[in-house]
Amino acid sequence: MISKTRLICAVEIGTSKVAVLVGELTRGRTLNIIGLGSCQSRGVIKGGVVDYKEASTCTHAAIQAAEERAGAPVEVVYLAQTGAHLEGFYNEAAVNVNAADNCVSALDIDTVCRLAKAKELPEGRAVVHHIRRPFRLDGRLVPDPEHLVGQRLEAGYWTVHGNEAKIGDHIHVITGFNLRVEELILSSLAAGTMVTSPEERQNGVLVLDIGCGTTDYALYRDGVAYQTGVVPVGGDHFTNDLSLSLRLTRGQAEKIKLRYGSATLRARDKHEKVWLNGDYSIGDRQFPRQSIEQITSARARELLEVVRKKLGPAFVPEQTPVGVVLTGGAAKLPGMDEAVGKVFGVPGRLGEAPAWVSDELRDPGFSTVLGLLYYGLNAQAERTSAARRSGGFLQNIKRILIPR
Repeated sequence: MISKTRLICAVEIGTSKVAVLVGELTRGRTLNIIGLGSCQSRGVIKGGVVDYKEASTCTHAAIQAAEERAGAPVEVVYLAQTGAHLEGFYNEAAVNVNAADNCVSALDIDTVCRLAKAKELPEGRAVVHHIRRPFRLDGRLVPDPEHLVGQRLEAGYWTVHGNEAKIGDHIHVITGFNLRVEELILSSLAAGTMVTSPEERQNGVLVLDIGCGTTDYALYRDGVAYQTGVVPVGGDHFTNDLSLSLRLTRGQAEKIKLRYGSATLRARDKHEKVWLNGDYSIGDRQFPRQSIEQITSARARELLEVVRKKLGPAFVPEQTPVGVVLTGGAAKLPGMDEAVGKVFGVPGRLGEAPAWVSDELRDPGFSTVLGLLYYGLNAQAERTSAARRSGGFLQNIKRILIPR
């Protein structure tokens, strides 16, 4: 019976849509997707809630739809987080191994991890994730140093933090429906786990999740997220460029983008024209196809160059042999993989969901919410994992929700 199993609810409140999945956790490790809800998003711009009532209404509608399909109510939510307010920094620490025989103890590990996460944040900021890079023992990478012999143990964390008020806005949308936020998870990390394999993340890969209002990225190296970030540019900006340049309504520009937009110039004949509607009705008109592609390809290149600049020296083509994996609704723009190759100098491809994902959810727009379920599954199985809990979001959530 469903009532005797653990239900995991994943919610992504995006700029264009709210997506909700309900998973049934059985025997502690098996997850079956039993509910799906989706609703056009309102009151959200560039990943941030700007109208609480509108955002709540559409989010609650999507949750209700997922619960109806699941046939059971949910209680806790794993919530995606994006937005330009998210920032990150790297901090590391080192300790000398205490034992006389130089055998690393659990205390050594706890100490170096605590010191590496001890950097204080400015007022009004809250930790979302502490992402630990591999330990170094006397300079060599080790996944788990306990009981190994060495003299100097080093640990470093990529710490992601965000604006407390903006994080609180997302949380209150969920709690307003009498649900509890179990954990807040970066959209880039959620999507990255769905479109790359552990081997690819070990070898080195960059994931770009191009949504409607934002582009989230996660650079993986040595099996972990080496650096993450958010650029407040997405598919909406392509639409807006077409609207302004061709003097179209946003609806018309969106239609043109989906039909003829491209991230690279493909039209060879500058005289080739396409129709807005193609039905020769009043108001229907033609546009040079090359002009459309020039507009969308310029925006695509600018977006990719901004991401490359934000990554800075962290992105090294030789250390990213897998290349760039694209996901998110706007990543389906034709030619985006080619544009990636030109900007980053590594291969680009559109990511695919794992084989077990049903056809209904294989669209790149569902990568993030699927990844949230993955994180929820692992959180249930590894509830005491210090790497994901200690000093992280769950320790800040109570402070964020205290009425001011």
